[in-house]
Amino acid sequence: MSFVLHPRLAADTLHVGDLPLCRVLRMNDARFAWLILVPQRADIVEAYELPAAEQATLWGEATDMGRALMAHTGGDKLNIAALGNQVPQLHIHVIARKLGDAAWPGPVWGVGTPQPIADTSAEIQRLQNALGLQP
Repeated sequence: MSFVLHPRLAADTLHVGDLPLCRVLRMNDARFAWLILVPQRADIVEAYELPAAEQATLWGEATDMGRALMAHTGGDKLNIAALGNQVPQLHIHVIARKLGDAAWPGPVWGVGTPQPIADTSAEIQRLQNALGLQP
C-alpha cells in the first residue's frame, strides 16, 4: 500500500514540500506559523510503528523545520506535538508561537475561527525559501 494523505489534513493545509521522510504542510490559518509533518508511509498511526531509524529521522526533520520556522518568523517559543485525536494518521505539529498570539499562552487547537491565508502561493514560496525546500 502507498502513502495517502488523510482527507482532513489535505483539506486544512497547503503542501509546502517534501523531506526525505515527511511531507511538509502549512496549516491554512494565517493566525499561526504552523507546519504539519506527515511521514510518507502507509497506514502509520503511532511513531513507534516506524523503524527506529525513521523515528530518529522524524524527530530530526521536526526539529530542523522548527529551527527554520523560528528563524523565519522570529517566534518566541517552539511547540512540537503529536496528538492524533481527530486525524489518526501520524503527523507532527510544528508551531512557532509568539507572545500574545491569538491563543497565547494556551494551545492553538480549537481557538477562535481559522483565518485562511490570503495569498497561498506567495506564502508557500516564502516558506519553501525559509525552510530550504524545493517546490
